[in-house]
Amino acid sequence: MEPLQQDDPRQIGPYTTLARFGESAVCVRYLADGADGAVSVVSVARPELAALAAFRSRFRSETRRTERLAGGWVAPIESRTDGDPMWTASPYVPALSLREAIALGGPLPERALRTLGAGLAETLSRVHAGGAVLHGLAPDTVLLAADGPRLTAFGALGAAAVAEAHPDGQLTVRLGYLTPEQASGSQPGPASDIFVLGLLLAYAATGTTPLGDADRIAHAEPELDGVPSELRSLVASCLAKLPEDRPSAGTVAAELALEGAAALARDGWLPPGLVQAVQAQAAEVESLRSGGEPAQAGSGPTDAIPQQHAGGSQGTVGAPEGGQLVTGGDTLVVRGRGVDRETAALGVPGARTAPVAPAAPVAPVVPAAAPALPPAPLPVPAPAPAPLSPPPPAAPDRRALLVGIAAGVAGIALGGGAVHALGDDASKTVAKPAPTPSRTRVAGVPPEPVWRYEHPGKEDDAPPNATAWGDKVLVLTGTDHAVGVDVRSGRRLWQIAEAASPSRAVPVDAELCFVDGESEFLWISVRDGRIKHRVAKTTLLGPGETLTVGTVTGWDGSTLWMTGHIKKGAATTAHFLAYDLVARTWQWRTQITKGQPPAIPRYDLIAVRAADIVVRQDAASLTLVQRRASKGASVLLTFDRKTGRQLQTLALPGIAPTAALTGDAADKVFATSAGELHAYAGSGGKRLWRLAGAALAPGETGVFPFGKGVLRGSALYVANRHQEVCAVDTATGRALWRRSTEAPVWSSVPATAVSASGGTVLAGDGVQLTAFAGRDGRRLWKFQEAGASDVPGGPRYVPLQGGGRMLVVQRERTFYALPVD
Repeated sequence: MEPLQQDDPRQIGPYTTLARFGESAVCVRYLADGADGAVSVVSVARPELAALAAFRSRFRSETRRTERLAGGWVAPIESRTDGDPMWTASPYVPALSLREAIALGGPLPERALRTLGAGLAETLSRVHAGGAVLHGLAPDTVLLAADGPRLTAFGALGAAAVAEAHPDGQLTVRLGYLTPEQASGSQPGPASDIFVLGLLLAYAATGTTPLGDADRIAHAEPELDGVPSELRSLVASCLAKLPEDRPSAGTVAAELALEGAAALARDGWLPPGLVQAVQAQAAEVESLRSGGEPAQAGSGPTDAIPQQHAGGSQGTVGAPEGGQLVTGGDTLVVRGRGVDRETAALGVPGARTAPVAPAAPVAPVVPAAAPALPPAPLPVPAPAPAPLSPPPPAAPDRRALLVGIAAGVAGIALGGGAVHALGDDASKTVAKPAPTPSRTRVAGVPPEPVWRYEHPGKEDDAPPNATAWGDKVLVLTGTDHAVGVDVRSGRRLWQIAEAASPSRAVPVDAELCFVDGESEFLWISVRDGRIKHRVAKTTLLGPGETLTVGTVTGWDGSTLWMTGHIKKGAATTAHFLAYDLVARTWQWRTQITKGQPPAIPRYDLIAVRAADIVVRQDAASLTLVQRRASKGASVLLTFDRKTGRQLQTLALPGIAPTAALTGDAADKVFATSAGELHAYAGSGGKRLWRLAGAALAPGETGVFPFGKGVLRGSALYVANRHQEVCAVDTATGRALWRRSTEAPVWSSVPATAVSASGGTVLAGDGVQLTAFAGRDGRRLWKFQEAGASDVPGGPRYVPLQGGGRMLVVQRERTFYALPVD
């Protein structure tokens, strides 16, 4: 922090400047008082750069991007992008850059490393989930505040080591070291950010750079002896030469701090010397606002901090005719209005011969050069200026891939599209939410996905069947293979081709899951994918009998129910069967009507009770005789659990064969009819109550039926096609609450689920995933994938039951893990 110079502006828009607050390659930053009395950091673009059309275009682009990201830990910004000077402003937060912190106190301890890495990885995870690349990690763009790490750059300009304007209108930006893939001439992807994250973690752990030049980055192994042993393998994996060998951002975040960076930082995470330095900076800012003068250069320990940037190997990027760019090295050249392309994401410090020895801070401590702030994304959200004992963070709970807007407006804060050019609005990240005294979640801000997993396959392949095995493994089955995915990290644990199956996997016990393979029943260890048991289907039945399984109907405990055809000689009969997964023996088989040839009848499980189960045959497999006999009604079949004997056939008049049905463990069945929800006694079929359908708006017509509900205790949570979610008292039919997702009304009913604790109710449609408080229906947040089409008829977000405190959400072949409750 330095006094204002003669040529510095005293007024920037509504801001009154107080002092210089550092410089970067593209802007000068000022500490300023706003009209509301709050202190802010105002970044003013350098005039020689602002004169270039390419720079102004990028400035506007990154400013718009930051405005869309505003919320949580990305501060809302004010800006002027259409005049001179061009500037942005955001709240001030007391913090040191990573470079300053290492120069002042030396390498960080393990807890601080974990907090730093987890916070950055959580942010990268949000960016990468949309297919984008950050291009903003550097020692000067990472802030260390009292309550957690912050990232201040969301693109190449923010992390630029050098930005030069040329007389011919050309803009050259140098970012620092290359990644191995860039050294070989390849375009950087999300894995490039992971490589730089590894470099930053190694630098923070040792005070030196593990790979000092481009040649070593491309070919040498990193020197990681100074990295704590518990973190060494993770950092090494981030620095793998091949992008595909590096972990995902979600995996890094989970391995560093499964509970999240905010939780790890909650009781303090910085060494005492750095805490004092941050406090001293905040105290000087307060003194300045009270009429004091900023410290002169050289008056504090951080003034001696070297401000060099990595040299690296510099290449060039030319912009030939037509605006096409050829990337290479770590330099970007933009000509006129041509499309500009991002080439590097690095701003790693130069190698140092030895760590700086820790030194006790001397007050007042003020950074000589604040972290490099991009022209658009500016510092992070600010708590009170000088928290000696900072309030606990607002438990950001790993903020979401997208920041939805609650209070009735569905919106995306993270624009779509992969990052591949400086002109793209894609290299964006959302920092963690600003700490507040309250632990209440900010309205509209969903939890950040811990990971995103894309299931391999062709674009037109059917989505896999998904089963959450406890809170440990997500088991996916399809026609090509079965896959196990770690619920905590999103890392693929195993893949087995012979376990391909059209049916969902079934949890068996604390170790195994069951898969109905093509020719065998398989018991698979979910932890490592090893097949522990296998039973050939040809040996399942009696002499001369062969079994063709139709579909898995459902399971309870160790009992699995399925339908199938049994062939003996020329005769084929249809059966409903019960199989003990632990003993690996049949419990019973009951012959049933064959169904519409050649299909095997499919039974949907409606209710599991102590003595019996209730099923309904899928409408598509009903024979013509069955349809005539039912007279257009749903027909429920009840079977004894011990013997398989059919106990009851119950028709529900007015309930279509395709209507959504749910049954409880007592004696109730909940069914939809003409937009209403009805409850029936499972024995005898007496109607117990009815719930009215959606209230139509003026001029609105149509039927908006309910979907299949989810039971939790005495409440039924169910959605309808009007995009309403209702909580219903199953005893009386009284609506406990009824709320709208406020997504467009379309032809499909949202899929519903309830979190493990019962505290959150989820509804997923083709536009978004909406969360409600289970108790009173308050709308909590909305989640949408970055870059996903918000057309109502698009693939649905389907929240899956299971997964413990990690909610797994499926959208076709894509899966997300959201921490809830």
